[in-house]
Amino acid sequence: MTQKLPLGLQDFGSIIEGGYKYIDKTRYVSTLSAYGKYFFLSRPRRFGKSLTLSTLHELYSGRQELFKSLWIEDKWDWSRKHPVLRISFTSIGYQTLGLERALDQELSQMATQFGVTIGTEGVAARFRELIQILSAQQKVVVLIDEYDAPILNYLGKDIVTAYQNRDLLRSFYAVLKDADPHLELVFLTGVSKFSKVGIFSGLNNLVDLSMHRDYATMFGYTQAELETNFAEELDETAAYLHLSKPELLEKIRYWYNGYRFVAHAETVYNPVSVNLFFFEKAFKNYWFATGTPSFLIELLKQEGVYDLTYENINPNGFDSFELNNLKPVAVLFQTGYLTIQSADEEGLLNLDYPNKEVRDSMLENLIEGFAGVDVEESAALVIKLRRAFYENDLEQVFRILQGLFKSVPYFMHERYPEQFFHAAIHLLFTYMGLRVHSEVHTNDGRVDAVVETDTRVYILEFKLDRSAEEALAQIRTKKYYQAWWHLGKPVVGIGVNFSSETKNVEAWQAEEMN
Repeated sequence: MTQKLPLGLQDFGSIIEGGYKYIDKTRYVSTLSAYGKYFFLSRPRRFGKSLTLSTLHELYSGRQELFKSLWIEDKWDWSRKHPVLRISFTSIGYQTLGLERALDQELSQMATQFGVTIGTEGVAARFRELIQILSAQQKVVVLIDEYDAPILNYLGKDIVTAYQNRDLLRSFYAVLKDADPHLELVFLTGVSKFSKVGIFSGLNNLVDLSMHRDYATMFGYTQAELETNFAEELDETAAYLHLSKPELLEKIRYWYNGYRFVAHAETVYNPVSVNLFFFEKAFKNYWFATGTPSFLIELLKQEGVYDLTYENINPNGFDSFELNNLKPVAVLFQTGYLTIQSADEEGLLNLDYPNKEVRDSMLENLIEGFAGVDVEESAALVIKLRRAFYENDLEQVFRILQGLFKSVPYFMHERYPEQFFHAAIHLLFTYMGLRVHSEVHTNDGRVDAVVETDTRVYILEFKLDRSAEEALAQIRTKKYYQAWWHLGKPVVGIGVNFSSETKNVEAWQAEEMN
């Protein structure tokens, strides 16, 4: 009998007792003690962080019956039982109560749960007192889930509250370092990695497992875990969709696999996407739909970043996440919109979208952000554009683009109108599924954009308030087209002129380059 899918469930006890499917990750826990007792691990949202901390909670509470037949069952000292303080910042109500009041209320509830009384004032002091009281019998385990939620939730909305919450959390987490004699284990999870001078300045003894090779697949499903644990679902879905099992596996991989958090590590699937896919038996966006990254889109607009392909990135920059210096590439990686594709021998990384689900969903949001096209309309628009390119109907391509720009009520980047046109066209062309390269460097200069279909290569040069003839002449003079002759396809140069007055494509000219 097929086990029930744990849709929306994040509590380990409920999953096991309810007979839901659980992918056994308990082997990772047993190695933690080899690295110390203070740990931090960041992963994108909906990757199983809450479930992992729930598992640790039950483990250190000594609930052996929940771990029957799991990897750790005969490898754990079940006589070890510790008081566990677990705080989930997504569920304590800080948005309505305010962070300080919400934390104070959470500490009082935990004290009541353990039958003790804490009399000090101030959340940091009360946290310290609670740990000291509970450690009288056994050392305390502290598990903090989504430690950064009270900060991230206010980015792009209320930066003052974000700073206030950061300062409060800094003093709250500092308690953990001073409480070292009373603690057995500290494990914090979140999406971002604030630098030590930001939120963790008082807790500089954390061991960061985020990019540790031994924990690369602790969150998410590996290919082997997918095929082993979802064997029945794979057979049922293949039959339902009229696909062979290899065809289904390849399509699932293309849509939902591809996350790599450590260089050279195995890629993983997002658990939410996998479970919802098998539940609905339909290929569509699941993970991205659980939350729109509004602050991230605003950040990318402010920075003028729309081509989310990065090469030769130093991973050391991922450790810096500061409210007054948000770096798009670090935020994109930590939040899961970009992932590691490869790494060179010096450790520099190449980043790109992990899979089709994230790529298409992010492009839809970027098109809306940069070009003002509603997410609901963008899919239909790019289908028309794709058809026009494949039919080599450039008249139709530019009719569609002129219609698009005409409908934009205002310039998204009034200070940089040329960049606005570049961004809108790049995003639309990329979403079409065509190979698009923006600002490609050749021996003779820099090409604005190259679009490659199965039958042709289009080289586009953009001008603002100049002329299409001048743009086309630059392609010809610089001989940009020669870099693509080796593909054996016709190479078509397209000169495009934008008008800052009409805010639209004023003219274009095309010519096959020989």
